[in-house]
Amino acid sequence: MQLPKTFEELIKEAEQLNLYKKLIFQLNKDFHLANIDLGFHEDILPSSLKLMLHETVYQLIQEKFNEYLNLLYIIDVSEKQIIALNGNDTLQLSNQVTFLILQREWQKVWFKNKYA
Repeated sequence: MQLPKTFEELIKEAEQLNLYKKLIFQLNKDFHLANIDLGFHEDILPSSLKLMLHETVYQLIQEKFNEYLNLLYIIDVSEKQIIALNGNDTLQLSNQVTFLILQREWQKVWFKNKYA
């Protein structure tokens, strides 16, 4: 599997394979497991999804760092990828982490669909 390199590629691939709603479901499931009160409606626009997710990640980094780490653990975002990011600018960091979260969730959905 070749992971999408941009948010736009990820959404395009999810929509082409009719898996966008499953991506939303997976995000909701993992956020619930992490006890983070954030739920996305299955018909949310991709731009709104990205914005809400980014804002939430930013707030977690700023105010609830332990919950942020727990979320990354539950979603199973690669520790190597997180460590490789530049943490000097929290806004930029949260944007990059948002994409890593979406990539990992997409990977889960894609594999479940392919091998179910």
